[in-house]
Amino acid sequence: MDFEQLGAFYLGREVKPDDLSVTEQPLLYDSSDLTTHAVIVGMTGSGKTGLGVGLIEEAAIDGIPVLAIDPKGDLGNLALTFPRLRAEDFAPWIDQREAEKSGVDAATYAAKQAENWRSGLESWGQGPDRIERLRQAATVSIYTPGSSAGRPISVLRSFAAPGPAIMNDPDLLSDRLSATATGMLALLGQDPDPLGREHILLSTLLDNAWRAGRDMSIADLIRGVQEPPVRQIGVMDLDTVFPAKDRLKLAMALNALLAAPSFESWTRGEPLDVQNLLYESNGKPRVSVITISHLSDAERMFFLTLLLSEVVAWTRTQTGTSSLRAIVYIDELFGFLPPVAEPPTKRPLLTLLKQARAFGVGLALSTQNPIDLDYKALSNAGSWFIGRLQTERDVNRLIDGLRSSTGATDTATLTGTIARLPKRTFVLHNVHDSQPVVFQTRWVMSYLAGPLSRDQLRQLSSAGIEESPGVDWQTAGTPGAHDPAHTNPDYTSSTPAAAISSTSNDGAGGSQPILPPHVTQLYGVPRSEAAGATYFPSILGVADVHYSSKTHNIEHGQRVIRVVEPVEGPVPVVWADGEDGSVEFESLAQRPVPGTAFADMPAISVDAKSVKEWSTLFNRWLRTDGALALFREPGTKLVSRPDESEREFRLRCAHATREARDAGIEKLRARYRSRGDTIDRRILTAQQAVGREQQQLNTRAVDMAGSILGGLLGGRRTVRSTITTAVRKGSTASRDVGDVQRAKERLAAALQEKAALEDELTRELAVLQDSNVHPESLVLETVTIKPTSRDIAVRFLGIVWLPYVQDGARWQPG
Repeated sequence: MDFEQLGAFYLGREVKPDDLSVTEQPLLYDSSDLTTHAVIVGMTGSGKTGLGVGLIEEAAIDGIPVLAIDPKGDLGNLALTFPRLRAEDFAPWIDQREAEKSGVDAATYAAKQAENWRSGLESWGQGPDRIERLRQAATVSIYTPGSSAGRPISVLRSFAAPGPAIMNDPDLLSDRLSATATGMLALLGQDPDPLGREHILLSTLLDNAWRAGRDMSIADLIRGVQEPPVRQIGVMDLDTVFPAKDRLKLAMALNALLAAPSFESWTRGEPLDVQNLLYESNGKPRVSVITISHLSDAERMFFLTLLLSEVVAWTRTQTGTSSLRAIVYIDELFGFLPPVAEPPTKRPLLTLLKQARAFGVGLALSTQNPIDLDYKALSNAGSWFIGRLQTERDVNRLIDGLRSSTGATDTATLTGTIARLPKRTFVLHNVHDSQPVVFQTRWVMSYLAGPLSRDQLRQLSSAGIEESPGVDWQTAGTPGAHDPAHTNPDYTSSTPAAAISSTSNDGAGGSQPILPPHVTQLYGVPRSEAAGATYFPSILGVADVHYSSKTHNIEHGQRVIRVVEPVEGPVPVVWADGEDGSVEFESLAQRPVPGTAFADMPAISVDAKSVKEWSTLFNRWLRTDGALALFREPGTKLVSRPDESEREFRLRCAHATREARDAGIEKLRARYRSRGDTIDRRILTAQQAVGREQQQLNTRAVDMAGSILGGLLGGRRTVRSTITTAVRKGSTASRDVGDVQRAKERLAAALQEKAALEDELTRELAVLQDSNVHPESLVLETVTIKPTSRDIAVRFLGIVWLPYVQDGARWQPG
């Protein structure tokens, strides 16, 4: 059974609609169909979880990342994949109550489960090699927001000022403001009405801070609620709309939230970053399971609102594509997209349903309650997986919704089929197919142990089944970048390291060293709370550089800021030993802050000739080591953008390969479809010819038999005439036999030609299979674009005094 095909998810085997018997025909679901979203509906025990797990497994094998929201705790089973299928692999995860019910000890029950999984997989054409392929294709990570049982997630990033992609899009910014305010009010148990004064005030505070480039914290919100930066709401005075005593109640509620010990768990862990949830640092896809079964309803609504808003923001930053880029799977939709109410999760879900398709992001939404679905909102869903339903009312409600949302016409047949569905059997109504198909779900590769407890989630991490997080690619990954903080745990800032270490701990003097007038000086501004700061000297070079390459289609202007320690010796400035971008040039002051002490200036030459030499060396460094380093992928011949990290570039190359693969598959299938249609017409013609010739032969045989019988019953003359006629008809019948044989030969030849065409298509598809690369397996080259002297404009070259404060025996930036 050939189910390993490009861009096709093996979900099960087709079932005959009349008697619901399972055939050997695999049900292959085109991955690109999922860009129009999917809905899975079925009662408890219908097999929804198995279908969802199978869908996620197929996506992972195909290199498509999945963000799986798990309200019930079942999807953590995706981490339970055991290629060796040994009893000891299953033992820690078996249900002890089920073992007791079966009347055997735990070890025997684990052995039975292992054998059951092995035989179940074999019956569906799967083996240990496919499980290993699944494990190698994607990393499964289990996150538990608000808990340390799995990987915790910090939600504080959601209050940070968004990037340019959101700030420059008024609609996206409005959605982010509304979602953040709504989620916070839901967590406080207050009315999240967007027209309510609490919502308006919180949105205004966030908007003011973000537009000023400032991050917000809960403490900042509390202070802002007490003393808002605005005096009006609309055209009315603030105190009239929202009196101070009422604002104090909101501030107290926020303060109680901040003071609650349970809230601390929301501030720990990895930041809520969709890119990191979908991909590892090297671009390898991830299956991130977000388990929220331990949260209260208010906490679920709060977190999911923030998460879905982040997904919307991330989606809109992607390039348009018709290929599937990522999947967002929700295992139980109840309460998040109701037909009448407006919970805070509904708006981002509607946005994704309407817009995510253009960016290759597919939603798969599962529910057991058809009444809870907003079918009008789900009109964008192209695939409906319908399983066994509990009542006739559920069936009728689903059919009505399906008719209104997808335009389904043959609902009577659908109703009859759905009413007879057994467990693990679904009707797939796909707008991309000509008619619905019934299928039985395949055996999943993950061990379905049931909802995982908090102890089991901790056990997963301690057992090493779930891989640990990689490097933080928010700050690393650009070509040629080197951040010593990633390798040196004691690193603070290398800029004044030598100067500080050679200076006594008591502050090294106080007055500013006197330098010649031709040495330009700038000064960092100490933080207000940095009492006792001391200025340390560095040499600062600032230049605007233009990088140009017709070969790589690069035209890029960039400001280069380089800070280097002055060292005593024949070469006082070694630009290669400096740091990039460690100083905000625009924030430097022309004069020092009064009262700030100065460290000693190293004994280096600062005459005009030496300072000119600094400039010469800076220009030389910019033209050589300071060249723009980019990545290049030989297969696609793509070159990274100057502001693109290695992970982002790997993902772009892999997706370009996927798009080329999908386009190649469609082109190949279209070409073979045309040839196949021609052969099918010949087969039909040959089948008709065989039937016609066979019918004609049978008719002559009957006529000849009738003539002979009639002659035998007549006179002598009649017998003679009958024999003559029979001989003549026998000769004609002999020719008819030859005609039948030739028609059958033409039919056999056409069928053989069809089989040869299918084999040829399979071989050509196998060639395309080799192009299905994963991001982490790409071999990248480094290309450099060197500027000429004409491309360099030095804006500053001189001494910069940076403030540091002493923390015990160490100096920290101040």
